[in-house]
Amino acid sequence: MYVVAFASLGVQIAGLVGNAGILPADAFLARVAQHFGGGAAARLPTLCWLLGADTRTLQLLCIAGIACGTALIVGILPGPAALLAWALYLSLLGVGQVFLGFQWDALLLETGLLALLVAPWRWRPRRYDPSIVALLPLWCLVFKLHLLSGWVKLAGGDPTWWNFTALEYHYWTTCLPVWIGWYAAQLPDLVQRASVLVMFAIELGAPFAILGPRRLRHAAAGAMIALQLGIAATGNYGFFNLLTIALCLTLLDDAALVWLLPVVHVPPHATPRRPVRVLAGAAALAASALTLLPMAERLLGARALPLPAIVLLEALEPLRSFNTYGLFASMTTVRPEIILEGSDDGSTWEAYEFRWKPGDPRRRPAFVEPYMPRLDWQMWFAALQGYERTPWFAPFLDRVLANDPDVTGLLAPGPFAGHPPRYIRAVLYRYEFATPAEHRTGAWWRRERLGLYAPARSRPAP
Repeated sequence: MYVVAFASLGVQIAGLVGNAGILPADAFLARVAQHFGGGAAARLPTLCWLLGADTRTLQLLCIAGIACGTALIVGILPGPAALLAWALYLSLLGVGQVFLGFQWDALLLETGLLALLVAPWRWRPRRYDPSIVALLPLWCLVFKLHLLSGWVKLAGGDPTWWNFTALEYHYWTTCLPVWIGWYAAQLPDLVQRASVLVMFAIELGAPFAILGPRRLRHAAAGAMIALQLGIAATGNYGFFNLLTIALCLTLLDDAALVWLLPVVHVPPHATPRRPVRVLAGAAALAASALTLLPMAERLLGARALPLPAIVLLEALEPLRSFNTYGLFASMTTVRPEIILEGSDDGSTWEAYEFRWKPGDPRRRPAFVEPYMPRLDWQMWFAALQGYERTPWFAPFLDRVLANDPDVTGLLAPGPFAGHPPRYIRAVLYRYEFATPAEHRTGAWWRRERLGLYAPARSRPAP
């Protein structure tokens, strides 16, 4: 997951927060330093304070992260590699601003930090079975992730969740739909409502089976993995689903994994020395409490927590590694979509296509996961929030208008090859999946023009 996350970010980071990107990281750090003064590094921990935040440095940080992830895969210095990978990803989140503010970014940091408790710290370690105490923080994270995901849907009071109709909207209003989602949206209402009921049963019920008997724990892991596979099959969520599956695999022991994958060879196990086990166990218990503390705050409210717990949460907040979760607390029931248009004369407009978000109604929604197209995702939020509440959108238009290759490279090849347009604007449409009759003509979407999202901008005449 580290390799996927760093590689996915590395090919986009220049256009997002590089020197000529939408929200340059070096300028952001300068503003943070001006605002917080000497406490800036504590409020925003990142290696960029030492190394700089220019495009080349950000790309090198991504390459270093890929190297750390590769070391974890092949089993070379797993502990140090995991620690450095976590520090590198935290550093990039610190300067990534809105483009690295997704829940799976926080989940990767929390998973990576807790993984330090079970990662061996030798050059080429022998395999060993971590104790249940050592695995407990990761199990607590699995518990928190699923329970909160179900709880927020009910606590928010959204009627589509309470009357089990949310999936009648989900497949076509989700951020980056896929073609399987079109077919899923055609299923009968009874199937859609039954699917919501099954989802609630897994998210709210399976977590409590984690500390049960071995077979019950394995059954819970299977149910949660099946849910993630279903989500991944009907929408693009970056590396979130695979990361969650990786977490759920910690609920299975070697005997179960060998039964599932009989070709896997399990080498002889080594047991750490007693002092190491005692220290690791104490650290694991402390980490478990810290993992569950944000969940307690979310469920009970901050006023229900003792003052030391609130102070501790505030102190840990800059690390972004002890979090709350809960996707789709409110189901979106309409799909506004922004279409970018350029013009050379101000009267004839040509549309820019994005690589993954909906645009041309006849283009099939494609799979892109585990790659995470961060600009495409943010365009979904921008359409819902409105132009005035999306401060990065005007700089984005300016970079496209300037034909900056780092930014235009985040889009599909545009209609203005070799030169930038004189004018650019953003138009808002309402999108819905095409009906079966429309789909037979080759359409995947139907759309209705609502008006301008952002007024036209122009560049000076040469």
